[in-house]
Amino acid sequence: MRIILKSLIVLSIMVCNVIDISAQSENLPYYSIPDAPDTYDAHNVAARMVDGLGYRYFWATEGLRDEDLSYRPSETSRTTMETIEHIFGLSKTIINASLSKPNISGGSRDEMTFKEYREATLKNLIEASNNLRNHVVPDMEEMKVIFQRGENSRELPFWNMINGPIADAIWHSGQVVAFRRASGNPLHPGVSVLNGKTRVE
Repeated sequence: MRIILKSLIVLSIMVCNVIDISAQSENLPYYSIPDAPDTYDAHNVAARMVDGLGYRYFWATEGLRDEDLSYRPSETSRTTMETIEHIFGLSKTIINASLSKPNISGGSRDEMTFKEYREATLKNLIEASNNLRNHVVPDMEEMKVIFQRGENSRELPFWNMINGPIADAIWHSGQVVAFRRASGNPLHPGVSVLNGKTRVE
């Protein structure tokens, strides 16, 4: 009888976890990676890179607890929450680049909850991907990464976005995965970054 009861409890927890993941994920992009474009071109390849980041970030941050967010591997390291804030900043740079819109520094710091940072980051990434896929800036050579501080402005080609903020955000998403493993809450075992799908059963 005890074995049956324990089995039912475990099954109930598993069902609740699946429901909880579905509920959290219902209105957020990148639960799974979007379908691949039909054609290969510069815009679609760049969009797909952003999609790969979005999927990794979604699952890196899914189900994080307070103790995960406060975890830091050393005294001089960022906490997981600080890393998430940094990724949010990178996501703003990515979306601005997809519009050739300047990143204006010197403004007030964003103050949001983890849930708000996560949602805003995912929405920034899907919007950036859509901007790229829909050729909002028709010519990739005209798409610029612009940093503006007061009267001073610096422009870089989109190449720098690929090896800069996009790659950096992927790097930091991996850090979140490593940090959550160290704080006792490993990545969902069904995540497949190759297929862009996650088994939840």
